Amino acid sequence: MTVDITKNDAEPVGAPADGVPAPGAVAPVDPRLLVRQQGFRGYWDEFLRRVRSGDLGALPVVLGLVIIWAIFQGQDSAFMSAENLSNLSVDIVGTGMIAVGIVFVLLLGEIDLSVGSVSGLASAVFAVLAVNEGMAEWQAVVVALFSGAVLGAVHGVFFAYVGVPAFVVTLAGLLAWNGLMLQVLGDDGTINIDDSGLVADLTSYYFTDVAAAWGLATLCVAGYLAAALWDSRRRQTAGVPSRPLTEVLLRTAVLAVPAYATAYVLNQYRGLPLALVIFLAVIVVLDFVLRRTAYGRKVFALGGSVEAARRAGINVALVRISVFAIAGTMAAVGGLFIASQIAAANQGAGQGNLLMNAIAAAVIGGTSLFGGRGNTWSALLGTLVIMSIASGMALLGIDAAVQYMITGAVLLAAVVIDSVSRRTQKASGRA
Repeated sequence: MTVDITKNDAEPVGAPADGVPAPGAVAPVDPRLLVRQQGFRGYWDEFLRRVRSGDLGALPVVLGLVIIWAIFQGQDSAFMSAENLSNLSVDIVGTGMIAVGIVFVLLLGEIDLSVGSVSGLASAVFAVLAVNEGMAEWQAVVVALFSGAVLGAVHGVFFAYVGVPAFVVTLAGLLAWNGLMLQVLGDDGTINIDDSGLVADLTSYYFTDVAAAWGLATLCVAGYLAAALWDSRRRQTAGVPSRPLTEVLLRTAVLAVPAYATAYVLNQYRGLPLALVIFLAVIVVLDFVLRRTAYGRKVFALGGSVEAARRAGINVALVRISVFAIAGTMAAVGGLFIASQIAAANQGAGQGNLLMNAIAAAVIGGTSLFGGRGNTWSALLGTLVIMSIASGMALLGIDAAVQYMITGAVLLAAVVIDSVSRRTQKASGRA
């Protein structure tokens, strides 16, 4: 018996074998082309299509942030004052830096429970070297960051080569590195750092000239516009659908509103914080690494399917080790910013709810716990949500227990949205 395999399974439903559409059949059209043809109506239809298919992007967290700010502003007008928002822009950096590293790990579909302890150990190493041993601060910073990278790589080796689950090896790291931090700090338990030194300036230095904040806002908007135009031209050259100029300009205008509003608010208080500049620079650089480099595509590939990535020739073990090394390095960076805020390294560094806040920030910001979806901007958005809740609660004098419950509810809502979104995307054939 012979089987006819000449038919094209990819033909649309309703089309006969000769390729002529059946009467009344609707030929499939690339939705991006519809956007071009229909103008604003096309944009709106494309947006609704993506929402129905579960591709929500940053929409839930942005809406959540707007609601949170509106509620706290209604309860206390000081919440959106220039002073409070300026302090908030600095408070998010320490936890946010750690959350950026968590994003990389979550993209693999794994978890790192050691980042809190690694951040505390890094701050202790810096303090001992810079204060007790008299090493130059910049050298102590390099050693502290290197120690974070090494500890992260150790976790990656046990996970990638030995086969120990990431949950277990990083849980062991949580305990071991916390103990090592206590050992490094010694009997005193607290080492005060130079309040006018390099690390202290990370969170205390402000660019007081109003041109700095306006200039950064302009740089961000112009940078986005240039990148979007370059991407559109590259796509046109390759003959693939690209965003039309009107959409690029509209997106740029939408970005310009919060950028210049932030610059205005910061200039009403002390100016542009150095900590925020560094945080944004780290996010942009690592976002470029994830979305525009071969390494970033390998990370996403592993998050999608380890076996498929292996068959594609990707060195799975090396990518895994590098991701955990990045998480360790970012934990060390976050630890230094936290030490900068209190001008000390102590036995409480990396403890409390720091670990949970960092993981929650990455997830709330839109990074999937199931791997393969997310970006570094998730850390910024998620940390803003968590720290906004903490700031609002502090202004209203509400007990910390209520803050934990609310943060937990927000985290659960983010995971539920992620799960429903994945299920919807699978049902619509987009996952």
